[in-house]
Amino acid sequence: MLQMFLLVAALLIIILSLISFWLPLIKPDSEKLSPYECGFDPLGSARLPYSMRFFLVAILFLLFDLEIALLLPTPWATQIIDPPQMAFWVYTILLLLTLGFVYEWYEGGLEWAE
Repeated sequence: MLQMFLLVAALLIIILSLISFWLPLIKPDSEKLSPYECGFDPLGSARLPYSMRFFLVAILFLLFDLEIALLLPTPWATQIIDPPQMAFWVYTILLLLTLGFVYEWYEGGLEWAE
């Protein structure tokens, strides 16, 4: 059974690696070949003002991403001695995540156009 799993995993890795090397070579154009500098024009002036909205959305993404990462050990936490305590902390994290999302939504932090 373990050998079958390892064989399928290795085959999947090889197939996905080959696809990832082959797929970008289909239609290279100037947009794909140019460097991406976080929304800035890499050939323009470095002293142009930048949009604070871009950085606000990036920070919000990091915050929500870190809160979701706190939920990753949940399947292993179901094996602890006190399951109600585990459920309490999981629901607390989900509540904080939901409240933060609702607050940002009402404050307009998720709107791109002003």
